[in-house]
Amino acid sequence: MRTPEQLENQLLDVCRAVGPMVVAFSGGVDSTLLAVAAERALPGQCTAATANSASLATGELDHCRRLAAEWDLRWVDVTTNELDNPRYVENAGDRCFWCKTALMDELAPVAQAASATIVLGVNLDDLGDHRPGQQAAAERGARFPLVEAEMTKTDIRGLARHWGIDVWDRPAMPCLSSRIPYGTSVSVPLLSRIDRAEGALRSLGFDDVRVRHYDDTARIEVPADQVALVAAKADEVVAAVQQAGYLYVTLDLAGLRSGNLNAALSN
Repeated sequence: MRTPEQLENQLLDVCRAVGPMVVAFSGGVDSTLLAVAAERALPGQCTAATANSASLATGELDHCRRLAAEWDLRWVDVTTNELDNPRYVENAGDRCFWCKTALMDELAPVAQAASATIVLGVNLDDLGDHRPGQQAAAERGARFPLVEAEMTKTDIRGLARHWGIDVWDRPAMPCLSSRIPYGTSVSVPLLSRIDRAEGALRSLGFDDVRVRHYDDTARIEVPADQVALVAAKADEVVAAVQQAGYLYVTLDLAGLRSGNLNAALSN
């Protein structure tokens, strides 16, 4: 196992080799560590760029803005319009490909103006899942410095903690469209309903949560060790999720599994 100092040296070396960067900045631990590393390796040559779209949860844009200011990162937000693309809206197994295509379309001018390379916070653990968005980004010339530095999620959280980045243990916040089963069309009202339901659950103390959408039914996922806590607050949970627009509220006893809707693609 590499020490934080070894991880730091390897990541900074990779960043220097890449050169000026535009970091796709979601405010999670991966992209934050990458943006901070890029700025440390090449001061003044990094831009953190956050995609603002209907699939971004409420409060996340402000979170990114504050985080960038805290670490003295040059920050911009770009508006992506993936919902204008019928191939994204139909929500087939390649939805993420069209999402990243829309992102790359908006980041390309930013990168060109700065003579920079677009980079994403993909890590080694991400490579084993169904991630067509990675393909779309790579086809457009994006690079993945965390992969090039051979960093796992555990490595990333460890180095972020070592550097004092307070999102080192922040739960993942994938886009709201990832809560919608493949084959169910994506729409702004649907994304808004999911956003309201998850926001209500976070207000009850469940920070790491997904609301999977099945028509009138919401399937709640939290880490396995919090399932009993959700059940203990059943009345409050049901009321909160129903107020967001769902008729039925269920709890997945298997616990939260990131990307578990991808299992349907192999059936």
